[in-house]
Amino acid sequence: MASLTKEIASSSSSSVPFSSTDHPNHYKYEVFLSFRGEDTRHNFIDHFRSALCDKGIETFIDDKLRRGEEIPAALVKAIEESRVSIIVFSPNYASSRWCLDELVKILECRKSKGQEVRSVFYKVDPSDVRHQRGAFGKAFATLDQHKHKDSMEKWKAALTEAANLSGWPFKDGEYEAKFIKKIIGELSTQVVNPSCDLHVTEHPIGIKSFSEEVCKLLRVEENSVHMVGIWGPGGIGKTTIAKAVFNSIRHRFACSCFLAEVRSNSNDLAKLQKGLLVDILGDSTLEVSSVDQGVSFIKTRMRKQKVLIVLDDVNHSSQLQKLVPYPGCFGPGSRVLITTRDKRWLIAHQVDEVYQVKMLKDHQALNLFSLNAFKSNAPPGEYLKLSQRAVRYAQGLPLALIVLGSHLFRRSIEEWEAILDSSRREDPHIEIRDVLKISYDALGADLKGYFLDIACFFKGWHVENAKPRLDACYDLKSVNGIARLQEKALIRIDDDIIWMHDLIEEMGKDTVHQESPDELGERSRLWSEDDVNYVLTNTTGTNKVIGIQVLTSNISLNAKSFSTMKKLKYISIIPIIYYESFWRNIDYLSDELRWLEWPHCPLQCFPADFHAKKLVNLNIHRSSIITHLWEGYKSFPLLTYMNLSGCESDRIVIHQRGETR
Repeated sequence: MASLTKEIASSSSSSVPFSSTDHPNHYKYEVFLSFRGEDTRHNFIDHFRSALCDKGIETFIDDKLRRGEEIPAALVKAIEESRVSIIVFSPNYASSRWCLDELVKILECRKSKGQEVRSVFYKVDPSDVRHQRGAFGKAFATLDQHKHKDSMEKWKAALTEAANLSGWPFKDGEYEAKFIKKIIGELSTQVVNPSCDLHVTEHPIGIKSFSEEVCKLLRVEENSVHMVGIWGPGGIGKTTIAKAVFNSIRHRFACSCFLAEVRSNSNDLAKLQKGLLVDILGDSTLEVSSVDQGVSFIKTRMRKQKVLIVLDDVNHSSQLQKLVPYPGCFGPGSRVLITTRDKRWLIAHQVDEVYQVKMLKDHQALNLFSLNAFKSNAPPGEYLKLSQRAVRYAQGLPLALIVLGSHLFRRSIEEWEAILDSSRREDPHIEIRDVLKISYDALGADLKGYFLDIACFFKGWHVENAKPRLDACYDLKSVNGIARLQEKALIRIDDDIIWMHDLIEEMGKDTVHQESPDELGERSRLWSEDDVNYVLTNTTGTNKVIGIQVLTSNISLNAKSFSTMKKLKYISIIPIIYYESFWRNIDYLSDELRWLEWPHCPLQCFPADFHAKKLVNLNIHRSSIITHLWEGYKSFPLLTYMNLSGCESDRIVIHQRGETR
């Protein structure tokens, strides 16, 4: 599958935005620590530095450079090469001109390079730092004001500016470990390492509005635990939206985890649980020996954590039960976001909201396609009509627009026409269908039959016309089957019409085609005039054929046409057909028939050995040639509908107990 990703950066309302040229590799260190050694070196700073290292955050700490009168060039360089500077204000911080000069340099880099600066107020009040009063002010007053008279105003301004920045106050009586953990959590998700933001997409067409809609459903401001699902067919951008949402709000949470490709890794749920727990708890040594143990850890060790969890590509309820068992597992304000192709799992897990992803609008689709096909916002004039054709083919599905556009990049008009004319063997078509087919592969046998029947026969039909046909052919009632296919985003009902994306329809028909690429009679369903005509004329149908539907008016027929189709369940030959050289009789009809719809039927009589005890519908109205249905009495216990209007023979007799002759 083509890569859809590119790094983006996020920033919080309380942080300074990074410059447009900022890049993770621009900095040597992620954190520069400024502190007064005699106050904090052997307690707070030692613990803080260890916690940063455990989290994998590259940190500069001055252990050996404090010599002479001026800040060494190496220290200045370290400040310039750090992504974030953290100033630890302690009671004696302001008594050191080294610390104050560091502070001035740090604030200069904040202005010139857009670097992040955060303050820790360790056993001092921020207002005392701001106004140089109290114990902090007394330490500042110990400086030789005559010797440093040229720096005093500069230092005072720096202290005031730094104290006004976002920071973390620590008071006597607090637990340092808990305080440090809070800082590490916020640094990790908010300011220290934006390279941890997830890759989203190279061309985020429509993503901003979609992600904003999801954020509204998440209600991040509320303090309750909230679960939201993102639902839609394959290739519509569920994962891309989830990544954008994750990047935009993760700084509001103490811990976060984006668990990718849950479906693909569901054979090892314990591994997924470990990934979730390690990300949230920050303990890389944690071991999960079994799924049950993992569930226990999740239930007991996250209850006080405000977390953001994304489960991407969920395809079964067991994954939700084992990874996010219920809201009470997580601390107040936590959010769980789930992406899936199957709405049923979201409903079963009682999520609070479900967001259905919409197809791109026409102008957005053309924009996205052009960016991939031409690396520009719009197609060149000579390619405009072909581009519009490609966009119509994709019908707003981002995956199709990206894959097809990328495949057509730098190709001639002749190559474009050949690729757009092909329907099965060109690489982009196969790649798109492979993604869409994942949803089909997850269906049970009856649902697969439902889906293929709709793709091949019933797309665009009124639900009430398609339902009795489906009910007749399957044990699963259509009201359930249609609902399940809707939940899996494979079909949609609009104004009582069954709607299916053209690419999903194409995937279904190709699934039937791949049953036997070369032999038409080896396929389960026949719907095109040419294919039906070939199989019936040449008697090449086999036991694989279960459904035939003809909506056009030219087919051939002979006595042996149906003789090799022993498992045929569905026949619908609706138009008035011209039958060339037909002798008004056929030798065989399958006893598996459930639905026989053949108005203007050219037969004089059905085969004598036709014992279709599974027949539900018999419709042969206006079949004026028929003289009798069959020889003798036949019993059809499941027959619920029969239409013989316009059949004029007086030899057709119908008995109330389901017997006809």
